[in-house]
Amino acid sequence: MGIVDKAKNAAEDAIGKAKEVVGDKTDNKDLEAEGKGDQGKAGVKKVGENIKDTFK
Repeated sequence: MGIVDKAKNAAEDAIGKAKEVVGDKTDNKDLEAEGKGDQGKAGVKKVGENIKDTFK
């Protein structure tokens, strides 16, 4: 996995966590769900990159 890809995935995960917390604190369920979705996407990308790295 390239350093740039790792950084992008970590940033997407961090943004997702922040959205989830803000959504929870402000009782904004849509923002909370969006944050969880962002975290999920980042996780899927990380797994995909790890699989690619395994087969190199």
